[in-house]
Amino acid sequence: MPYKTGIKAHDDAVLAAENVRQSAIVPGATQAQCHTADVTFARSAFASCRTNNAYSGSSQFSDMLRELGFPNG
Repeated sequence: MPYKTGIKAHDDAVLAAENVRQSAIVPGATQAQCHTADVTFARSAFASCRTNNAYSGSSQFSDMLRELGFPNG
């Protein structure tokens, strides 16, 4: 099920970030490439939360960044 908040600009931004992430994670991609794609996705989605006032979803992306090794989210 796609990520939906009801805020079209934010939903579109997260969808675009996910499409980029999926295109970067291809067969033969290194662990570093996959990690970079995940970090880029999380940062893009978190920035969209802040830009589009979708703060209710921002914690999931800041948690994702912490799990990927960025302690300040």
